[in-house]
Amino acid sequence: MTIDVVILAAGKGTRMRSDLPKVLHPIGGMPMLGRVIETAKELGEVEITVVVGHGAELVRERFADSGVKFVEQTEQLGTGHAVAQAIPYFRAGSTVLVLYGDVPLVRSGTLQSLLSAADKGPALLSVEMANPAGYGRIVRDDSGRVLAIVEEKDADADTLAINEVNTGILAAPADLLAQWLPQLSNENAQGEYYLTDVVARSVGEGIAVTGVCASDPLEVSGVNSRVQQAQMERALQQHQALALMNAGVTLLDPQRIDIRGSLQCASDVCIDINCVFEGRVVLGKGVQIGPNCVLKNCSLADGTRVEANSMIEDADVGEACTIGPFARLRPGTQLAAGAKIGNFVETKKARIGRGSKVNHLSYVGDALVGEGVNIGAGTITCNYDGVNKSTTEIGDGAFIGSNTALVAPVSVGAGATVGAGSTITRTVGTEELAVARGKQRNISGWQRPSKDS
Repeated sequence: MTIDVVILAAGKGTRMRSDLPKVLHPIGGMPMLGRVIETAKELGEVEITVVVGHGAELVRERFADSGVKFVEQTEQLGTGHAVAQAIPYFRAGSTVLVLYGDVPLVRSGTLQSLLSAADKGPALLSVEMANPAGYGRIVRDDSGRVLAIVEEKDADADTLAINEVNTGILAAPADLLAQWLPQLSNENAQGEYYLTDVVARSVGEGIAVTGVCASDPLEVSGVNSRVQQAQMERALQQHQALALMNAGVTLLDPQRIDIRGSLQCASDVCIDINCVFEGRVVLGKGVQIGPNCVLKNCSLADGTRVEANSMIEDADVGEACTIGPFARLRPGTQLAAGAKIGNFVETKKARIGRGSKVNHLSYVGDALVGEGVNIGAGTITCNYDGVNKSTTEIGDGAFIGSNTALVAPVSVGAGATVGAGSTITRTVGTEELAVARGKQRNISGWQRPSKDS
């Protein structure tokens, strides 16, 4: 099947009260329109046209590399008028699928079912709601075919009792839509051209309209306000939390986790409260994440433990490492198996060898640290001279005393020792001891200053 997807994204989103176009507001860390585009791509080899209007340039710029085409609806004259702008992009013999940029959680499986039903005529997506107030009702004949969409204001008592409502999502053969859309009338209270009018057109011409009912109202719900955005966000997070637990992950409180990207977990992972996962995060078997942690675009191998209030970004962590509490691993950090990054330690573009420890209150940046190294509290690599970044190299088994400044570029050899409080500016050879600090003087009879009485 050849599929042409049209995504309507021209609305202003007045109730969002924002300068940002509504479809660029995020759900689960991704713009709503981005979620719809990604879902459409899951359908196979599709051509996607996005109909833009308010904030068109911002939308074009945000999705310039997404492979979609754009067409502008300069006047917002209704959904039928919006889809008509994309007629020049319809391919011969294709099925057109109409989606909405502010309905971000629709599922590809549901859309596949809709497309399969639209081989000879229109197919519309409906949903059953416990409280259908405000929605157009779906009226079917005895065989289940759709006869009409009746708006609530036009419905009689029997029609109002129907719980199946229209979602606006529709699929139809391209040749039929290309024929019908230019013929739509705007003789209605809003003076707009409605896409739903193609249902009446199809029925009038004796072409059957199929209704496909979505299983979950959430996936066909739209976002029109900040309140609805927050509700959608919580619903998505709850759905993701349930999926994780069903896959064997322990969440100490499923209500307090935020996944703003993708989170892949092996078996026996445990995640404490208030953790945020951004971008692509991969957690190995038995990984434990303490409370209040933020992980972004990183991978943690089996058995690693992250203590409370730590942040890990663009980093690769080996097996059985310990991180935190209150640690920050910045982009470019690589920890080999068994490495330990302790409390109030920050690393950046640093490769820490197997079993090495940076336990307390230290900064290690632009550094190559060997295996079995111990870096004492308060140590910093002075990697920036105001213009250039330089590298510090520390060999296997070296011991760096507390409150040491390693002024890069500099190297400390394997098995070397650096005395506490030293400022190291020159190479320290293998197994050498380096002490670089002022000589201590003890002055007897020293009188401490006192205030005048």
